[in-house]
Amino acid sequence: MISKRSRPLLIVGALIVAVFAGAVLWVLPAAHGSKLIVVITPSLDNPFFGQEAIGAEARARQLGYATLKVSHGDDAYKQSELIDNAIARGAAAIILDNAGADSSVAAVLRAKNAGVPVFLIDREISARGAAVVQLVSNNYQGATLGAQAFVDALGEKGAYLELVGRESDTNAKIRSRGFHDVLDQYPGMKMAARQSANWDQSQAFSVTQSVLQAHPEIKGVVAGNDTMALGALAALDSAGRSDVVVVGFDGSNDARDAIRSGKMHATVLQPARRQAEYAVDLADRYLKTGATGQPEKLLMDCFLIDRTNAAQLQDFALASLSSPASK
Repeated sequence: MISKRSRPLLIVGALIVAVFAGAVLWVLPAAHGSKLIVVITPSLDNPFFGQEAIGAEARARQLGYATLKVSHGDDAYKQSELIDNAIARGAAAIILDNAGADSSVAAVLRAKNAGVPVFLIDREISARGAAVVQLVSNNYQGATLGAQAFVDALGEKGAYLELVGRESDTNAKIRSRGFHDVLDQYPGMKMAARQSANWDQSQAFSVTQSVLQAHPEIKGVVAGNDTMALGALAALDSAGRSDVVVVGFDGSNDARDAIRSGKMHATVLQPARRQAEYAVDLADRYLKTGATGQPEKLLMDCFLIDRTNAAQLQDFALASLSSPASK
């Protein structure tokens, strides 16, 4: 029989055990034993982000996981809600192409503290230690490839327009810096205008139209993504300007077709699908072993696409490539 005097000690002991157990569950993956991977991207309709989601989903299912694909539409508040929902559903892991380098940190940390590891793809955030992995394209390296092809196509001289992505996006800044670290080495290359089109095709169309009117001497357009490059092509076509060299970035099927038809000079492939697949591989390894065996920040090299290899490009992947990640 337990004496009345010893009962409070037993209660206190039980409370300590319960608190300790709760603490252990807090730091372990919330979905220990869960088989759900939530894939969150900016869009499911955009070809680039769509291929990320498709690649992550296919690889996760190959590995025996259930999946849920959702999009935040580049809205940090909606992204926060989606991450909270993933936590509430007991997700094993989250694969995330985030809605902002600064604005995503709190939500990623919240998932980490709830025991749901986050694996970032495409875009990095402005904090280390929140996500397990930040797997991004080597945007600087890719931009230098595209810029050199642009310079060569223009014979190292000419006025040009630079179309920049969303100014708050880290990738937009890095690509622009990569472009200029090459372009600014050539005195004959003159930037007539540099404007943001926010990754958007219709905005790129309008910006290019306006810049053409103000600077009819333009001989080239270099764009931070293919969507903007295609908007520029449409504006150039409507103005009857087939003499302007256009270089994009992403490696989309539409850019491939424009290159093959001679309307666009080149693009830079960032392997969206392979990146997402590798993120799932790392998530699976982490969930099974507690580690990825890789540093948090990982880069995947980009590849120049022009008329010599455009036929091999399909859904942001080259048939002959397997893109390893580098530290």
